[in-house]
Amino acid sequence: MNKPCRWNGLLVLIVYSYISANGALFAQKQLSDFVDPFIGTAYVGHTHPAAQLPFGMVQVGPDTGTDTWEHCSGYCDADSSIIGFSHTHFSGTGCPDMGDIMLMPVTGNVPFCRGLATDTSTGYRSHFSHATEEAHPGYYKVFLDDYNVKVELTATDRVALHRYTFPKSQQSGIIFDLGHGIGDIPIETSISLLNDTTIVGKRRSKGFAEDHTFYFYAVLSKPVTSSISFSDSTISTKKCVTGKNTKLFIKFGTEDNETIMVKVALSTTGIDGAKMNMMKEIGGWNFEQVRENAAIVWNKYLNRIEIKPLNAGQRTSFYTAFYHALLMPNKITDVDGTYCLSDGTRMNKGSDRYTNFSLWDTYRAAHPFYILMFPEKNTEFVKSILDTYDQRGILCTNEYGQNETWCMIGNHAVPVVADAYLKGMIPNEREKAAEAIYASLTKSHPKSNWEIYNKYGYYPCDLLAVESVSRTMEHCYDDYCASLIAGKEQDLNRQSFFSQRAHNYQNLFDPSTKLMRAKNSKGDWRTPFDPFLLSHAGTSGGDYTEANAWQYTWHVQHDIPKLVKLMGGKNNFENKLDSLFFLDIHSLSSGFHGDVTGMIGQYAHGNEPSHHIAYLYDYTKDAYKTQKIIRQIFDQFYLPKRDGLCGNDDCGQMSAWYIFSALGFYPVDPVSGEYIIGAPQVKEMKLLLPNGKVFEMKANHISSRNKYIGSVTLNGRKLKRFSISYEEIMNGGIMQFDMVSAKRKNFFD
Repeated sequence: MNKPCRWNGLLVLIVYSYISANGALFAQKQLSDFVDPFIGTAYVGHTHPAAQLPFGMVQVGPDTGTDTWEHCSGYCDADSSIIGFSHTHFSGTGCPDMGDIMLMPVTGNVPFCRGLATDTSTGYRSHFSHATEEAHPGYYKVFLDDYNVKVELTATDRVALHRYTFPKSQQSGIIFDLGHGIGDIPIETSISLLNDTTIVGKRRSKGFAEDHTFYFYAVLSKPVTSSISFSDSTISTKKCVTGKNTKLFIKFGTEDNETIMVKVALSTTGIDGAKMNMMKEIGGWNFEQVRENAAIVWNKYLNRIEIKPLNAGQRTSFYTAFYHALLMPNKITDVDGTYCLSDGTRMNKGSDRYTNFSLWDTYRAAHPFYILMFPEKNTEFVKSILDTYDQRGILCTNEYGQNETWCMIGNHAVPVVADAYLKGMIPNEREKAAEAIYASLTKSHPKSNWEIYNKYGYYPCDLLAVESVSRTMEHCYDDYCASLIAGKEQDLNRQSFFSQRAHNYQNLFDPSTKLMRAKNSKGDWRTPFDPFLLSHAGTSGGDYTEANAWQYTWHVQHDIPKLVKLMGGKNNFENKLDSLFFLDIHSLSSGFHGDVTGMIGQYAHGNEPSHHIAYLYDYTKDAYKTQKIIRQIFDQFYLPKRDGLCGNDDCGQMSAWYIFSALGFYPVDPVSGEYIIGAPQVKEMKLLLPNGKVFEMKANHISSRNKYIGSVTLNGRKLKRFSISYEEIMNGGIMQFDMVSAKRKNFFD
């Protein structure tokens, strides 16, 4: 009788132990739990807390404002009222747009307009408190104080699922506002109540993206009992309305804590495409399942990198940066691969296509990050970019909403395409890629004039009203990329032509100031010369783009040794770098530009032209200065709070800088296949590479004091250089840093 009892007790113990062990395992946080989508929503980060999947078409989230620079993403932490919840948003840009297909749940007989932030009773806008907000990858929640409605949002690639919890009311409802947009204006909208649960429509608008269109298909979980519509200036009970500005107010009664859900699918092809997307991605009404699936997708991406941070806050900063790096570009294809161009032409390339390419920013670190960790996605991005060449005869420069905006300078699709070419990622598009690169650097467009450029070897400031220095400098890097492609193609004529142009920056180097300075068509330097004057085309004019002479002088990513020589050798080069980081911008009459932030002296980490400069001390006798500055940037400019970013995240570029720099190196010259060593900022990092291999970094003894590199080993052998190659990373292995408190001039000597 006792024997079975002993076995039963043992069995219970085994089961209990199994449940305890696995319970602890299941209770462990997923990496998505460490992401805080609110980081960067204050100050000038311009991020948003919307629910979306990586690179998804839908970004469904709150809009608190639409008409100022602070509202480029539609959301600003300083606001205390919400206009509604739209389905498309930019992340971290300096220009506002999107905000398509806005919904707002309400109770009562509210005005048919958004109203004023200072008095929400003038419209359907509602007060809210940040205390009731919650956001995770793929999920957002808030409580609308004016209506006592809890709002929850989640998403798939192409479909948003709204869950509203209403109070008891005979006048509950939802407003669909197609006139709403973030910094853009509607030019053609329509909305129709097909039946008591189905609403469809179209929004075509004009803004930063000159002409973009989304169709939607929406289904409600509760039948509508009545509705009113709005078309431009007319209110009616029509079920279908068209105009520039259309709205629909659907109404129903609700019991206390009654939940009503709305599925909203988007498409660029039409209402049928949106319906197909909905049927494929969200067939039922299981909100928690959709939310859980979103978390699974996010964790699949985030799990490719494991870190051991210095502290809990750093874990949040890291995985939030990782998250932000995966929000843009955005998918435009339906589930069957079909999409429409901005002119309505239907396309199907057999795989997903994307838009929203902020290439002036993202060629520097974001695309190098994708090609390292998500090459399959980067290949889709490059194919999308090559499609624009088919359509326009030139690669895109800054494309948003499938529209070329000509917002920035250079043509930095060139390095992105060239990098994919050189790393063998586009074997079937090599010929087209080379052709597109050559054409884009010889065919004039609104930000280039090759006849003038080729004649003088630079842009003369008297013939080009603005940005003459910056445009010259940016062209040089693109030309360098083209010369590498021509070399691979064994096209000696083009290789020579582009290689020569890649050195045109030397024509603007002033040896008397050791700065890049504008020249006129006679070869005379611009006089008077203010090296501290910040400038931006379209605002204050000037010879530089969102920068000054101090910041653009270093924009020679492809030829740093030559720049060292121009400055008179390593000592002079280092002294000039020292001056950059020590000169106090606030004590100078230098003007201001909203994108030039995150200042250390004249170094502006909040803007992309500065991003590689901290690494340039490796080319001097005092590499420890790079290590010191990188730690300072981490400590000051990437903090785990809403105002924790020092500048626009710019579609993930700021975040990609953080990821590379935490790892211990950075792609100063993105297409070279070489990464310049800085200093790791986490204890350990493990890259689970797409080829199945693992690259591991360990920063032994790293601490707040031990921020300098004593030595570096790669797979057990001392590294006697200040770079590591793409091939070495992709082969897997372990890179170990011995971190020390004492400054050591050069760890690689």
